[in-house]
Amino acid sequence: MTMEQWPEGPAADPEAARERYVSEMRGSRKALRGVVRADLPAAHFGLGIVVVASVLVGVFAGPVVGALVAGSFAALFLVALVVMLLRGNRGLDAGRRAYLFTFGWANWV
Repeated sequence: MTMEQWPEGPAADPEAARERYVSEMRGSRKALRGVVRADLPAAHFGLGIVVVASVLVGVFAGPVVGALVAGSFAALFLVALVVMLLRGNRGLDAGRRAYLFTFGWANWV
């Protein structure tokens, strides 16, 4: 029979250890959400990058390819919007969240 090893020793309270673990996980997840959070100005910048890239690709590779670039981001936005609506977000909040998901990557450009 193996004994569980607790930092507090053999007389540790498993419930207290579990509560400490849950608390530490909440803290680390909150910090991660803060790091990857996108904001509206960054999403606007991402939309601008997509528009400029679509125009440049359209000029150099042909209008069909430029339309494919723009269309792929439009499709991504629509899929994200459907997912937000299925998750229960409604109206402008669903559109805002889908917009941030689609174009918020510009936060790291």
